[in-house]
Amino acid sequence: MRGETRAIPASDLVNEARGLFAAQFRLALVAGHDDERGLRVVYTFLAPGERPVELHVALDPSTRAGVSLAALSFPASRFERELFDLYGIEPVGHPQRRPLIRHAHWPEWYHPMAAGTGPAPTLHPDEGGYPFIAVEGPGVYEIPVGPVHAGLIEPGHFRFSVVGETILKMKARLWFTHKGIERLVEGKTVDEVMTIAERVSGDSAVAHGLAFVRALEDALDIAVAPDVEARRGVALELERLYNHVGDLGALANDVGFGLANALALTLRERLLRLNERVSGHRLLRGVVTPGGARLLDLPTSRELDEIEARVDEITSMTLGQSIVLDRFTGTGVLSLDAARDLGVVGVVARASGVDLDARRDHPVDGVTLAPTAKRSGGDVLARYLVRRDEVTSSLAALRAITSIDVTSHLDRTRGTGDGLGIVEGWRGPVVHRIELVEGRVTRLKIVDPSFLNWPAVAVALVDTIVPDFPLVNKSFNLSYAGNDL
Repeated sequence: MRGETRAIPASDLVNEARGLFAAQFRLALVAGHDDERGLRVVYTFLAPGERPVELHVALDPSTRAGVSLAALSFPASRFERELFDLYGIEPVGHPQRRPLIRHAHWPEWYHPMAAGTGPAPTLHPDEGGYPFIAVEGPGVYEIPVGPVHAGLIEPGHFRFSVVGETILKMKARLWFTHKGIERLVEGKTVDEVMTIAERVSGDSAVAHGLAFVRALEDALDIAVAPDVEARRGVALELERLYNHVGDLGALANDVGFGLANALALTLRERLLRLNERVSGHRLLRGVVTPGGARLLDLPTSRELDEIEARVDEITSMTLGQSIVLDRFTGTGVLSLDAARDLGVVGVVARASGVDLDARRDHPVDGVTLAPTAKRSGGDVLARYLVRRDEVTSSLAALRAITSIDVTSHLDRTRGTGDGLGIVEGWRGPVVHRIELVEGRVTRLKIVDPSFLNWPAVAVALVDTIVPDFPLVNKSFNLSYAGNDL
């Protein structure tokens, strides 16, 4: 997506960012770079209906000092903490630069993405621990949960400060499985990185694969035919369907309504089998290719009608139970003001009344636009209803695509350039920014919506009772893998 690039001195960053925020842009991505082009930071701003704006700021490698935007943007404050942990770039003026990715077993000098760092050093015991802020007062006690959880849940530590059953504060500590993906892809070919991109977060193979491919096509100035984008749209909506259906059942299950979950799991399995018939893979891997898309078939009208009838049955049954409505309503509220201040995106944002949807805000030719599902309650019920409404929208979008060619692919992937890819995945917008030199990736920055949305879970839990934590957490359903890059 071709945008505007501005190379500015660090001293101009705050004023430039302030102007973009005033024009309703949001900070979607911050990428550090420490390579032959020098030490620099790229700030990517997005706004509905507008071309992206990138601010490129060169820094002095001898001081590694940057400028903080934390006073203007909460997401900026977290991107800056990430920059320090990985690159050693000091965000001068940051009000609370605590570790974000860094765990205490990393040596103090170790910044893995800084040039010349070399292989990972011997890790030290986690002696210091994480500097959690203690909540003190009569009757306050702590409940530590994780990082190891039952079942297949990925690792994350949740520290609750509680009075009785009421949560005063919750702090999530993530990045226990930080994989170093952005370092891993450096120097690899497009095909090699494509394999990794589809596996960033297993339930978002299409969203991350497509974001990478769009960034590549943007870097190489490749025009993609509308029918190719239509094929990609089929896969993206099928991915949205099976994940939302799973969540509709899981939310019912978290309040003890197992019947709805059993029906939803049965339907989800049917959707996974549909994915395999349409694409050759249950999780839709391999559909998106550079310049093209590969599909074997399309869902039939009968299949789509049956899916819609089953979803209507499940959601009507769920919402018809007074005990379910009682548990959903007013639980885990994220207000409109809080959602805006935190910079949340996707389902979470739309359930709180924030009108953002990359399918509409950053459209591409050939993709049938689904109406944006939006609610205003900001509670578990609102997040449930947004998912239900998005299922309906996805089915409508799939019905509009009645015929496609079987396959297409682009072989020209060698070249040099920078590019940006934006995709509204089922959780929210996935953004990839690529730098390419002669067909090899020199830098790939990835922002999964979970990175922006995880802080909102803690805000929504204030004054919620401890037994409702699993329900609230599931209503956000954020990715550990997409966060712990």
